[in-house]
Amino acid sequence: MTEYPSKLLEEAVNELSKLPGVGRKTALRLALHLLKEDKKDVELLGNALIKMSQEVKYCKTCHNISDKEICDICSNPARDHTKVCVVEDVRDVMAIENTSQYQGVYHVLGGIISPMDGIGPSDLSIEALVNRIRNNGVNELILALPTTMEGDTTNFYIYKQIKELDLKITTIARGISFGDELEYADEVTLGRSIVNRTLYKDSLSE
Repeated sequence: MTEYPSKLLEEAVNELSKLPGVGRKTALRLALHLLKEDKKDVELLGNALIKMSQEVKYCKTCHNISDKEICDICSNPARDHTKVCVVEDVRDVMAIENTSQYQGVYHVLGGIISPMDGIGPSDLSIEALVNRIRNNGVNELILALPTTMEGDTTNFYIYKQIKELDLKITTIARGISFGDELEYADEVTLGRSIVNRTLYKDSLSE
């Protein structure tokens, strides 16, 4: 086991290595880098993280991350509130917004159904989505979840909950290969897949 010259350094490495994709070697490099930085800059970083943790909210309408009770997208009267795009998390909202090809609103599930990981429908904001559709004049629901078994399972579960309601259910185009996660898609390809979305029920017969 690595011996650290400082217990404080070791504690910092332990915490940094808990971040996704950060191993202990990378955590050590980051900690040593911060030690060399001006103390004021390190304090700014620390304070920003603490403030984010304490003050960031989740939009009461779409469950996106926000600084306010209702996010800027949901509170924007220029957006088409009859179209709701269902995504896994905030990274997908950011990816789609970067395409400038979608002017509707969103619903962030906070994950996807994954029995292997102990995540079921009740762990996600699916019930809130169904209530939103029933009560807010939604005309089209766009399913934009990952093209994985878990994503497909989540799509189908949502479809079963709302298929009897009077709205169009579509999915982003599958014929364009952009991988399983929206955040890694290039903007042109992702934008095209949104514009060329298809009826979800048609995908069930493929």
